[in-house]
Amino acid sequence: MIKKAILTTILAVFALVLPYLMSGYTIHAADVAIIYCLLAIGLYLTMGIAGQFNLAQVALFGVGAYGSAIATTTFGLGFWPAAVFGIIAAIILSLIVGIPALRVQSHYLAIVTLGLALAFVSIVSNLVIAGQAEGLNNLVPAQFFGLDMSSDYLYYYLELFVLVAGILFAAFVVHTRLGRRLKAMRDDHLAAAAMGAEVPILRMMAFAFGGVYGGVAGVLYAGLIRYVAPESFGLPIMFLLLAMVVIGGRHSLPGVVVGVLALSIVRELLSDFSSVAQLAYGALVVLVVVFAPTGLAGVPARILRLLGKGTRAVQAKGVGPYVASHSPKEHAAATATFSSGERPVALEAKEIVKQFKGLRALNGVSFSVREGEIRGIVGPNGSGKTTLFNVLSGIHAPTAGAIRILGQSSTSASAYNLSLRGVARTFQNLRLFRLLSVRDNVLVALDRSTTTWSWRYVIWPVGVFRTDRELRLRADEILERYGLSKFADSAPGELSYGAQRRVEIARAMATSPKILLLDEPAAGLNGDEVNQLRDIVNDIRTDGVTVLIIEHNMGLVMSMCDRVTVLATGSVIADGAPAEVARVPQVIEAYLGDDAALDNDLLEIEGPASEEVKK
Repeated sequence: MIKKAILTTILAVFALVLPYLMSGYTIHAADVAIIYCLLAIGLYLTMGIAGQFNLAQVALFGVGAYGSAIATTTFGLGFWPAAVFGIIAAIILSLIVGIPALRVQSHYLAIVTLGLALAFVSIVSNLVIAGQAEGLNNLVPAQFFGLDMSSDYLYYYLELFVLVAGILFAAFVVHTRLGRRLKAMRDDHLAAAAMGAEVPILRMMAFAFGGVYGGVAGVLYAGLIRYVAPESFGLPIMFLLLAMVVIGGRHSLPGVVVGVLALSIVRELLSDFSSVAQLAYGALVVLVVVFAPTGLAGVPARILRLLGKGTRAVQAKGVGPYVASHSPKEHAAATATFSSGERPVALEAKEIVKQFKGLRALNGVSFSVREGEIRGIVGPNGSGKTTLFNVLSGIHAPTAGAIRILGQSSTSASAYNLSLRGVARTFQNLRLFRLLSVRDNVLVALDRSTTTWSWRYVIWPVGVFRTDRELRLRADEILERYGLSKFADSAPGELSYGAQRRVEIARAMATSPKILLLDEPAAGLNGDEVNQLRDIVNDIRTDGVTVLIIEHNMGLVMSMCDRVTVLATGSVIADGAPAEVARVPQVIEAYLGDDAALDNDLLEIEGPASEEVKK
């Protein structure tokens, strides 16, 4: 901490005295570099943190510059009112640019936004109010409390203040709840939605951040140069900006700033060789992507790993014991309670059909689950079990049929709405947020607020800090309960497979669900881990949570579940108590294969169901 404070003080002093060490040309180049830093931070938030490929960032830059320029030349506004106009115009355009992100992602989104960037240059080149190809000049210089800021030296301090504010705000967002949600969406948007993250709104917010930083950078650029023209916002600038972010490290805020400064120096050195400069930027990007995908920011960690000093042997650490909330007697009492009497229906599916073009994955599936029940969903591979969970959790909308969850119609509900209403799930294939720590994975799930809560980032940041501190305390309690405390700061990929399964269950339970969907949670676990899983599920049910579990481990299903629903070729072929289901001929034929399979799989079950089966 002391080292960071010393380093920050040194950097601050250096930044303050820098103009006194520079010539007029050099300080102008420094002013331009600061503007590119702001522009790159916007791209870092949109692309590096939120995972949205936005090649129209240069267009947002241009709208900010042209917006303020037009406001002064056409409407006669002063610099600061014109600046507000330019920033608002950039934000509005960023929301328009973000609309395709609601439908397409990855390289498709990059192509769409690249087309929008090209369209912007074409529009301003032919727009009379924008000066067409000649651009706009003689723009109003900035005034600050009567002080003329037309001097590049004075303007440097204005830009420096804005840059510091921009860096602090970006760091504030990234390291608190909104930033975690954006990063979760970047790593896995389906899992993020299942944890309650409103993915469509988050995507639009990511582009809005690009608009804010792009607009501010454009306003400052217009005030510095006092001239705007289409060539200042063309594709070469976009590729330069992209190179700065990628080379610096798109997931690292300090890395992005360093990347901008490094390429700004290279750009000045190659200013007389423009064609060579473009080739150099492209070559640097290729080399970084191939040999250092995390950019300059990741080089120190890579060096430490090569030296054997940066690895942490978390794989060798075993998962700690699960701290149960209830005793075995309480589990038994709860089981007896849930086994007797009628309880309200927690989930009901009626004639669910899911069609994927020519494939009918679900064909009229109907069943109901009562509150506090552990329901097993079994069937051979390809029978539609995971598709059923995807439909129940809102990831896929059913082609036909109706769903009621917790007394409400949920047929067309989205995944994040269902999560906020009390439905949590795990996935057949692990879908942890790979670039977030174990603690942050749990923190994403703990955050039950809607994205509209984010206005506090501007109006009441103290409240954001306070809530974040409370969430961290609760996350540590959950990690302790699930025996994961020693993995809190580790990335999920550093853990064993069994530990990752435990993290996924802990993350799902962090949402405080009323219904928990477990998709093959015992897959890949050893015998001891399976027994621990049984204890965890029983403890979760004793808390009053309804559990649906897809599982191929028939011993686990038959000894733990109150009722079992069997699927085959997308239809329900049996539904009832475990012992009853095990006797159904269609189940034996479709799932167990034959009577020998029944003998091998069921007669070794321990627990109440085994006695019934043996009889």
